[in-house]
Amino acid sequence: MKIVLTKPVEKLGDAGDIVTVKGGYGRNFLIPKGLALVANASNLKMAEERRKHSTVRLAENLKNAREIAEKLNNTSVTISVNANEDGKIFGTVTNVNVAEALLEKGIDVDRRKISIEGVKTLGEHVANVSIMADVKAMVKVWVVKA
Repeated sequence: MKIVLTKPVEKLGDAGDIVTVKGGYGRNFLIPKGLALVANASNLKMAEERRKHSTVRLAENLKNAREIAEKLNNTSVTISVNANEDGKIFGTVTNVNVAEALLEKGIDVDRRKISIEGVKTLGEHVANVSIMADVKAMVKVWVVKA
């Protein structure tokens, strides 16, 4: 059965894609949930229009993501923590701490898109930020004693 996806479906495709699925899966799950439509002439035309709009939208999102990545690459944040005399900190610096420090600088980044290794010492560290699938940035994180 050929269907046109109206919303992204994991392991199947994105909105506007024309895919072939088993009849029961299409009729009993995808179509009733509003995830797909039967691939007839009018729905195929609608899918083509949606695909055109999505490519324009994707190009705009990619441009914005690259601007944010450049801004993040030129940004460094300072996080104050409690530490002993040897420079070992009590606890660890996490992605949540980095997200809060970036928010104080006026850059709103989802904490789930930030990855930083378990920081347990004072000094300079690097946090990786995944903005989009192929757009990534690195933020310098300075961990200092409070």
